[in-house]
Amino acid sequence: MIVRILNLVVIGALIMAAAYVYRIKYDSTVQAERLAKIRSEVRRERDTIAALRAEWGELESPSRIEALAKRYLHLKPVAPTQFDKLNALPEQPPQLVKPDSRDPIGEVIENLEEPPPAMTGSIWPPAPAPSIAPSPAPAGGAPTTAPTTAPSTADSANRSNAGMPAAKSGRLDR
Repeated sequence: MIVRILNLVVIGALIMAAAYVYRIKYDSTVQAERLAKIRSEVRRERDTIAALRAEWGELESPSRIEALAKRYLHLKPVAPTQFDKLNALPEQPPQLVKPDSRDPIGEVIENLEEPPPAMTGSIWPPAPAPSIAPSPAPAGGAPTTAPTTAPSTADSANRSNAGMPAAKSGRLDR
C-alpha cells in the first residue's frame, strides 16, 4: 500500500513537472514573439529615421534654400553704404533693463514704446545735397536762385519704406 501511495505521489509530481515545463515553454514562446515584434519595430523606426535624415538633408541643402529665398524673399544686394567703421559703434550695447530690476521681461515689455538709446544697425545712405531751383523772377529783374528746403524727417521715414509699394489713396493729385 505504501508503494502504491508512493507511485501516485511520483506520478502526480511528474504531471506537475510536465505542466510547469509546458508553462515555461509557452512563456518563452510568447517572449520570443514579443522580442521579434520589438525588433521589427526598431528596424522600421531606424528606416524611418534614415528616410527623415535624407529628407532633412534635401530640405537643408543650400541650393534649395537659395532658390526659395530668391523666389519668396525678394532681397536686395547689400549696399556699401550699409556698412560703418567699427570705431563708430558704441562701446557697449544699450542697457534695455536696469541691472537691479525685479522683473526684467516685464520692464522690457513696459518700455517697448520707447526706442532704446544708441541703437546700432544699418546706416542710411547720405542725404542728397539740396538742389538750387530757380525762383520766379521779380517784376522787372533777372531770375534769382534760392535753395530748396532740406529733406525733412518724413523724407527719412519714406527712405525706410523705399522697397514697400506705395499706398493708394482715393484722391487724385493734380
